[in-house]
Amino acid sequence: MSDRRSEESSGDEPSSSSISDEVWEQFLRDSERDIRKSAPKEPSARAREVTQRLKGQQGEPEGWRAGPAWQEANGRAARRRRIWAVIGLPLTIAVAVVAMRPSLIPGDPFGSASDVDTATSQLPAETAAPTAPPSAVAAGTPTLAHPFAGSPALRWADGADGIVLPKATALGSIPKGRVELALQQTKKLLVDANLNPEVVAGAHPDAALAVLDPQQPRLLEGLNTALHTPSKAHDPLSLFSRFDPEDVHLAGQVVKTRGRITFAKGKFEGVAVHADFTFVYPVVRADGSTEVTRTIVRRVIDTELSDPAHYRVTPGRLTLVSHVRDAGNSACDIYDGYLHPQFPSQAPTGSAAPSGPSIDPYDRSRKLGNEPEGCGTVSRT
Repeated sequence: MSDRRSEESSGDEPSSSSISDEVWEQFLRDSERDIRKSAPKEPSARAREVTQRLKGQQGEPEGWRAGPAWQEANGRAARRRRIWAVIGLPLTIAVAVVAMRPSLIPGDPFGSASDVDTATSQLPAETAAPTAPPSAVAAGTPTLAHPFAGSPALRWADGADGIVLPKATALGSIPKGRVELALQQTKKLLVDANLNPEVVAGAHPDAALAVLDPQQPRLLEGLNTALHTPSKAHDPLSLFSRFDPEDVHLAGQVVKTRGRITFAKGKFEGVAVHADFTFVYPVVRADGSTEVTRTIVRRVIDTELSDPAHYRVTPGRLTLVSHVRDAGNSACDIYDGYLHPQFPSQAPTGSAAPSGPSIDPYDRSRKLGNEPEGCGTVSRT
């Protein structure tokens, strides 16, 4: 037997004594660096946490199933990854679009009903004279549950909420407080004359008359005569909206209102107020019928709160300068002091057959006072 160790030690390899100190030190440094590079590293706490989470998501460890079934499943997974890679970007864009406009999905599965909300949401207050009539709305028959179906007034404000006063400001030497009083008194006149349920049902408009200046004796005398003994010459409907309670009554408790109020310095050193409003009354017959129709009344009035220092007026009371009205869907030539709406199922009432032009009662861009004489028709109610 030979001793391999002897042979190895006695071969051509140089012995340690033949290596210089500098070379040996370099060898040791290089060896230490290589050992550090090749040694396994202890993972950080963060790395261990991520590894454990990934293992939990993967379920089975890699290589747990190595047969053909696993290979087939793995192939399908690869194909799915390729498919998702192709449709992923368009799908992402679609999801983003739907998130911004869910109503684009047929049937509106999220229940946003944005189009319906827009069609029934309340209009902002009117701040300027309209230049055209309201657009056509979806057809609908008024009912007790939905008395404004098919009407532009569906989006109008309810009652007195539709009479929005502008912000009062001083008018030269006229203080802001007097302007505010003129606006409030004019609104009180409009509300009691057209929206007070008792007045609408035929009661005496005490609050409306109370804001008018008694220094206009002919005006107040004429209005009281009209209320007590109405006639063609003295018609209370010129200023008040009233229905005969034995004939019809309101369908529900809501009257729709739309219009605007402006103010300026008046001719009599006071505050001049201009008001233009339309009121829509849904009504049913008093005999118990459930058929609903609507009467539309538009009023334009001018009032002034005059300066008592310059004119003989009652402080705080309004002078009624002018008033014009237009009533749509009310019988002609009946002067009993009440509005008489026409129901679709009824024969026309009144002695005058329609002879005037057809008018849209919702058209607030139309100027009142220039209509031809005669009994016209309305294009919609």
